[in-house]
Amino acid sequence: MRFLHTSDWHLGRRFHTEDLIPAQRAFLDHLVGTARTEDVDAILVAGDIYDRAIPSLDAVRLFNRALHQLADLDVPIIMISGNHDSAHRLGVGSGLLARAGIHLRTDPDTCDIPVLLEDADGPVAVYGIPYLEPSMVRDRLEAEAVSHRAVLTAALDRIHADLTNNQPAGTRSVVLAHAFVTSGTGQPEERDESEESTSEREIAVGGVAHVGADVFAGIDYVALGHLHGPQRVTDRIHYSGSPLAYSFSEARHTKSVTLVDLTPNAVPALARQPCPVPLRLERVSGFMEDLLTNPDHEPLKDAWLEVTLTDTALPFEAMARLRRRFPHTASLKHKPALIPAQATNTPTYSQRIRGRGDLDIAGDFINSMRGTDPTPDEQNLLQQAVEASRLNEQQKETV
Repeated sequence: MRFLHTSDWHLGRRFHTEDLIPAQRAFLDHLVGTARTEDVDAILVAGDIYDRAIPSLDAVRLFNRALHQLADLDVPIIMISGNHDSAHRLGVGSGLLARAGIHLRTDPDTCDIPVLLEDADGPVAVYGIPYLEPSMVRDRLEAEAVSHRAVLTAALDRIHADLTNNQPAGTRSVVLAHAFVTSGTGQPEERDESEESTSEREIAVGGVAHVGADVFAGIDYVALGHLHGPQRVTDRIHYSGSPLAYSFSEARHTKSVTLVDLTPNAVPALARQPCPVPLRLERVSGFMEDLLTNPDHEPLKDAWLEVTLTDTALPFEAMARLRRRFPHTASLKHKPALIPAQATNTPTYSQRIRGRGDLDIAGDFINSMRGTDPTPDEQNLLQQAVEASRLNEQQKETV
């Protein structure tokens, strides 16, 4: 049986100031096209359909369009809610959508109700575990503790009970989940954060955020969502990753969807299909003058750009000037190049101000912020400010 595994669409999200709705629409068209050309038997969507609990109207319209496209494929689609979604809002109409072959799993109480499929090799039971906030579902799932591991373990216990008691012997199992899963038992020393993305919302509230892969023991394939980089946890547990880059921390990710071939008793065979890239992401640092004039930077015109300026002082209208050459500049940072004299033996603030007047202290502050002393005009303004402050204090004393 062939599945197409995707997750973390984050419909409605913006990339800094850039509207991503057109890029997300292009991805969904690509998803539907891939499902057709690859002749998939079902589509798995592992959470974070929307970027916000209350999505924008444009995001809702795009999701509505996608539902119609997916229903037209005439293959089952199984979706779960993620930590960005409002489970209740996403789950509205789930009963009706199931009649069209779109199975939304947003209620923890339904995690052990499978979507039953069958091919020439026999039955397959697909279970959807929505994102579980430990403090909210612990009692409902009768978990042993308020932690991500405890509530996921309780959900898997229900799934294993259904497989044992209600499904034919030899039924293959697939589970969708939205969580931070690590290899082994999920102890801190086993975590690999090399793929960490700043666009992934922290889910540590309610207990330790990560759980070990051992929680999913006995499941033939686990389709995960939450981490934005496509990655393997074990041979049977994988993240598809997000279809688009949502922060510059994901600049080196290769965004894709995952084709999963599930055969009896064998490790699932996986193939990643790259997603459309609206614009590549690049990071560059340097002085403003060099960035605006150096011909070596010409290729950056066609990329979403994160610029770090190393000028001593932030140049006037820096973003506007950068965008005249690089129209897709999305992020601007200022990190002045370190002056050698500042690198070592720098006195403390208390040492610098000891025995000095207000004007000297103000000048020292400007120097510490940008690396140069105030100009004569700035010195004059500072003098006026200091004198005005003193006059104000004197007037207070005479009242």
